[in-house]
Amino acid sequence: MNSAATSPFVGTSIATTSNSSSDSTTRSNTNSLVIHGPPPVSPSFQPPFKLTDVDLLRRDCHVHGEWVAFQNNKRYAILDPGTGRVWATCPDSTKDDVHSVIKSSFSAFQSFSRTTPARERARLLTSWNHLILASRMDLATILVHETGKPLHEALAEVDYGASLVRWFASEAERLDPVPQLPSPAPSPTTSPVPSPPPDDSAAPAISARGTSAFPRRRGAILKQPIGIVLALVPWSFPLALTLRKSAAAMAAGCTIIVKPSSETPLSALALACLADRAGFPAGVLNVLTTSLGNTPAVAEALCMHPLVKAVSFTGSTRIGKRVAVSCTRNLKRLSLDLGGNCPFIVFDDADLEQTARDLVALKWRHAGQVCVAPNRCYVHRRVYESFSSLLIAEAAKLKLGHGMARGTTLGPLTTIRGLYKAEAMCKDAIDKGATMLFGTGRREPGDGYFMAPTVLGSMMDEMLMCREEVFAPILGLYVFDTEDEVTSWANDTPVQLASYVFTKNPDRLWRMFERLDAAVLGMNTVNLVSEVRVPTGSNGNGYTPTQSTALDEFLITKAAAMLPS
Repeated sequence: MNSAATSPFVGTSIATTSNSSSDSTTRSNTNSLVIHGPPPVSPSFQPPFKLTDVDLLRRDCHVHGEWVAFQNNKRYAILDPGTGRVWATCPDSTKDDVHSVIKSSFSAFQSFSRTTPARERARLLTSWNHLILASRMDLATILVHETGKPLHEALAEVDYGASLVRWFASEAERLDPVPQLPSPAPSPTTSPVPSPPPDDSAAPAISARGTSAFPRRRGAILKQPIGIVLALVPWSFPLALTLRKSAAAMAAGCTIIVKPSSETPLSALALACLADRAGFPAGVLNVLTTSLGNTPAVAEALCMHPLVKAVSFTGSTRIGKRVAVSCTRNLKRLSLDLGGNCPFIVFDDADLEQTARDLVALKWRHAGQVCVAPNRCYVHRRVYESFSSLLIAEAAKLKLGHGMARGTTLGPLTTIRGLYKAEAMCKDAIDKGATMLFGTGRREPGDGYFMAPTVLGSMMDEMLMCREEVFAPILGLYVFDTEDEVTSWANDTPVQLASYVFTKNPDRLWRMFERLDAAVLGMNTVNLVSEVRVPTGSNGNGYTPTQSTALDEFLITKAAAMLPS
């Protein structure tokens, strides 16, 4: 099948091309794999940094506990968004390589799901968590050079990801493999239910007061791991999302295949290295890398494989819909965490100074490349001018630079494609009457994919920034007059993952909570529900299991009725 023509995963991006020098290899007994020994990094691409633990920088796929490349020996380039330079390469896997990876995961599942008790899985996850925290700075350094985000943001991502592993380690211990559900005995106040005939042909209806139709019978529920899980991980938070998906699946007793974004595979490979050290059996966590050009075919082959029982996807709404179509063909269990074009509403009674500070911190985190980042800022007409001035003053304090540079608070965009899209959106807005209040809306001179924080005023509904996911360091300001008006505008999008409202009026705050069509809301705060114990919502932007229920996504439930002899 020609994936470029028929794959539901086809995007509009151009694949990165690269060459890689070869190091010594030895053939394994597996026909399609080439096992690579040390060093983990080719001498031709020395990283622009030094790690305390150099073994964490792995550049080959991780399959069945081995570091492997596939027979085509093709590799693709990993770029530093802060310089635009190649600093590593990874195997450019194809759909022909998928079977070997799934074979490994299936083999591991047969033993891991049956012979590794929940308490042992909890111990392995706890060990993994400790190793992640011990390698905190090394992992953050890799993240900075993959994503471009500032070091302090990368460190926060490592900490958050580790907290998820710790949470799921505890969840694994709480798994009850065989919760019994005995049928209640008939109440003295109800008529006894006669035993059914042997062929159940005259089975009575359920008796009164909730007692069983068949009192002597007992019921039981058994929860078991679903099987192989596929995690499709984006480049925005490659480490945290790899951990969120992997830790939940492994806590449930599943094996998992991680297909990281082509831009950010090295953080997932480093986590796989630490999982090996933690003692996870070979094949429990496999990581398959591929270029952007081969991603559609590889992702489709993984999603369509009958041995893959569940798929967890985080990414754009456009691609998420195509993933859903593919998984629906096989009625595969699917978890989606999709994008958003989030509104930020400032009423005239808000604390404007605090609101401006919060907006800058939220909007320009990871250069605006966050699914819950606001793109449409609606400001009440009475405070529009004063709030705009405060916002620009706060945005001017951001320091643009490489993520590893001291004092950097705003890094580059992760991809050149994102930079081009941001420039096109700014041009579209200006052409349709918007005004440039701050910034240039264009790429900064020099190396890397930098764009200064940009604020546009006099925004209108027909502009691209209002209709599409932005994922860039650009913000549009809109004027509103009434609560009904701004609620209607805020809800006028198919991709509203989060919403933010700032007002001192408690009645209005509650009304907006009820009326805004968003999965999660920030009410006088931009700190959303990232605490692992707090459930997140879902509202038309895909369904993501919350941490408190995520294990159920990777478990099947069997019910049995038993008649004691």
